[in-house]
Amino acid sequence: MPSATATVSFADVQRAAQRLRGIAHRTPVLTSHALNERAGAQVFVKCENLQRVGAFKFRGAYNRLSQLSETERAGGVVTFSSGNHGQGVALAAQLLGIHATVVMPSDAPASKLDAIRGYGADIVPYVRREGDREAIAREIAARSGALVVPPFDDAGIIAGQGTAALELLEDAGDLDAIAVPTGGGGLLSGSAVAAHGIRSSIQLYGVEPEAGDDFARSMESGERVTVPVPDTIADGMQTQSPGEITFDLAQQHKCRILTVSDEQLKSAMRFAFERLKIVVEPSGAAGLAAVLDRQQDRAYNRVGLIISGGNIDIARFTTILSM
Repeated sequence: MPSATATVSFADVQRAAQRLRGIAHRTPVLTSHALNERAGAQVFVKCENLQRVGAFKFRGAYNRLSQLSETERAGGVVTFSSGNHGQGVALAAQLLGIHATVVMPSDAPASKLDAIRGYGADIVPYVRREGDREAIAREIAARSGALVVPPFDDAGIIAGQGTAALELLEDAGDLDAIAVPTGGGGLLSGSAVAAHGIRSSIQLYGVEPEAGDDFARSMESGERVTVPVPDTIADGMQTQSPGEITFDLAQQHKCRILTVSDEQLKSAMRFAFERLKIVVEPSGAAGLAAVLDRQQDRAYNRVGLIISGGNIDIARFTTILSM
């Protein structure tokens, strides 16, 4: 288990950016007059749906795996994921010559399963509401000698994810606030470290589904809260509790948590497709949904948001938007 005292510094994010240079895509930052009018602010959209593997998760995965020793690389890695982290680990492992195994829910989108297999990783399925994916991964690691690479509660993962916010601030300039989709908190905590390494007054918002408000409840109570598996279209944010490290960092950086409904996620996906001309998966639309609903402080005139992923097959995309 991770140490509750583990932390991530701005220097860690900067070093991660160096490792990722020329490996990860420097994704574009979009602006839209229609979005600005809806949000009541000038909004800058960091498109991590256009990242390698279609999600920001590649950043953390490559940063973590690239630091493994030769002995660790030889033993392989095992992870557990709803899909995007698994894809990130699978591609990073392929690039670095490491064998990877991914524990995934049997009902994960077929496009994510196919992509992971395409990168050469092995998949071990489990039933989402019955199995313990982390326990399965640790059992595989104990048996095979592989290293467990968690999806969010790891300093190397967090530092890598923070590079998305670092690039956003470099390209968009000074911002008052940044909103990011939040499951286990890797992107939120990494973004907070990156943003506050530049200016301490930037407000970080984590946005999660109403049906899976474990981070909101945890921040309100001051301790990590566990909820049942969330019933939401945002399959990438069906986490049940914040990570230890990510929760500690979110508290340190005074992050605020917002929630959005599935209907708001659908509306944001539709807006992204029709007005921004990009395809966004439900989880990836969370920050956009909150900003479209003007949930950020009205005093913030320059707002950044991260579209965290765009991995959704055409059948599910059209079904969701027609609901």
